[in-house]
Amino acid sequence: MNRVPDLHGEHLRLRELRAADQPVHERIVTSRSLTRYLGTDRMDTAQAHDAFAAVLAQPLAHVRRKYTLAVCTPDDDTMLGTAGLLIEDYGSNAMLTTVVLLPGSALAGHAHETGRLLMAYGFGSLGLHRIWAGHRTDHDHMPPIMRAAGLTSEAILRQLFRTRGCWHDVTTYSALAPDWKRQATPAELAILDVPASAG
Repeated sequence: MNRVPDLHGEHLRLRELRAADQPVHERIVTSRSLTRYLGTDRMDTAQAHDAFAAVLAQPLAHVRRKYTLAVCTPDDDTMLGTAGLLIEDYGSNAMLTTVVLLPGSALAGHAHETGRLLMAYGFGSLGLHRIWAGHRTDHDHMPPIMRAAGLTSEAILRQLFRTRGCWHDVTTYSALAPDWKRQATPAELAILDVPASAG
């Protein structure tokens, strides 16, 4: 099994999804507003059911490429969002994906911390060299979140994906392990220092 240990930050915690998280996961992926800026269209109930089953199976993969984690407060196991890391099939690269926090939750204003915890795990236990992320160019709230996560703007990818019948341009960002590690917080350094066999 390729399970991720709980990743503890200052304001939130990331953990593997569990069967009891299905209603919250479904709420996210079937919501018109919560999926508005994601790279996939919102799902219907049947699609959400299949997607959740696939997420639960991720730790069972012989070679794990997808990491979809639940976002919680430090002292409460209730799922309040999701965050993901997708390992690419070449090089030592990965993409941050599907960072979604439920509106009105106690985690408002801390979306950047989900990315930082995933990057600490990726640059530490997974031995990655480069992690990138992107957002639709019309998602005006994202640039400061990307910078707060320690990502540097790189490029605009034209018409990268199509949702709701429209093609969307995406602004991309990246972080390199040596640079990112130099500005890691104490909590992130603790994750970085965990040996690969312990993850």
